[in-house]
Amino acid sequence: MSNAENFTDLGLDPRLSTILDHQGISRPTEIQALAVPTAIVGHDLIASSKTGSGKTLAYLLPTMQRLMRQKALSKKDPRVLILTPTRELAKQVYAQLRSLVSGTQLRAVLVLGGENFNDQAKALGKDPHVVVATPGRLVNHLDERSLFLDGLELLILDEADRMLDLGFAEQLNRINQIASHRLRQTLMFSATLEHAEVNSMAKTLLKSPKRIAIGAANAEHADIEKRFYFADHLDHKQALLERILDTETYQQVIIFTATRADTERLSQLLSGKGLKTAALSGEMSQTDRNKIMDSFSRGQQQVLITTDVASRGLDLLQVSLVVNFDMPKQAEEYVHRIGRTGRAGAKGVAISLVGPKDWDAFKRVESFLQQSVNFGELDGLKAKFKGVKDAPVAKVPKSEVSAAVARPKRVIKAPQDRKNRRTANLQIVSDDGMAPLKKKKAD
Repeated sequence: MSNAENFTDLGLDPRLSTILDHQGISRPTEIQALAVPTAIVGHDLIASSKTGSGKTLAYLLPTMQRLMRQKALSKKDPRVLILTPTRELAKQVYAQLRSLVSGTQLRAVLVLGGENFNDQAKALGKDPHVVVATPGRLVNHLDERSLFLDGLELLILDEADRMLDLGFAEQLNRINQIASHRLRQTLMFSATLEHAEVNSMAKTLLKSPKRIAIGAANAEHADIEKRFYFADHLDHKQALLERILDTETYQQVIIFTATRADTERLSQLLSGKGLKTAALSGEMSQTDRNKIMDSFSRGQQQVLITTDVASRGLDLLQVSLVVNFDMPKQAEEYVHRIGRTGRAGAKGVAISLVGPKDWDAFKRVESFLQQSVNFGELDGLKAKFKGVKDAPVAKVPKSEVSAAVARPKRVIKAPQDRKNRRTANLQIVSDDGMAPLKKKKAD
């Protein structure tokens, strides 16, 4: 635990401390106090901390320190590359970076999928100092030779676990090989260090890294009040949701659903109740997603209904309520979802609705949190569903077991004559009781 009372204690350039003071940021968080000095002196780093802990600034400050204090290794190539798993998180990181480079000679570029490739290539051709990108589009630019990483000094991977979960391992390995400068420093941030693929990737990308872990991934978030309610079916869930939105006090609320169809349906339902709502899903164009997130962040809507595309990284300080209309498939996503509230010391409420179809997902969350969950009730909306009890394993009588062991297996010999052999080879059902797949004819 660091005893740093201010950013000057971390060895930052005074100009950086002044910029932070102007932004009202005076004291480092725990992850910043530990990660910033480690990164400034040049160590590779793998770090984890809970959502809302200030990890973005924990790597942006060492980035700025390097750009302001050290001479560039190359006059042309980007000095720093920051990779994020989603476009929304990349935009947020870029916005925070812009607030730091404002008033300096430093230039940054944002490179995302779903946006004009040629415009990005032109911006990259102006030799920016920092590139913030998603892995897929960045590799596209490497393939088209509109970007080179021979002089890259600092590679930063934000939410590395999420990038690997989304299948970006091949792109990350490719970027690592292309940006293989022997003096390159690498910082990797992950929600958890207990992720097998993260640790495997760290061995490939990092050189003798320092490790920092601030709390476990399933650690209790003291600023978030968690509540759970049973629901019998879809209509019951909707009635619970309407009651929650009528009775809870909130500035803005994010409602998480399982599918795009649910986001659109609930948006229409709540709009009909007089609430200003917006629906967001991964299938939308990037332009539409940008418009929705920008308007929501400015407070133009009270309610954002979304799939897990908005579960990570977004720093929306007005969100004081999160509702899991559907439980997430992955237990870790629950932590990221509810982490959209209770940020930067603010208090938040996270409410989860658990129906029969959510039960397995709920049990995974409960196991991940390593704590038993108590369910509440809303007046007049009590559920009949109370969870699914584990089915008892039927015991087989010892006499049957003995008989089965003693009874020899019957062996059926295949017929030998040509007429019957064809019938024997025609398998009606497979061993698992399903009809076998038909063999395709050779092309």
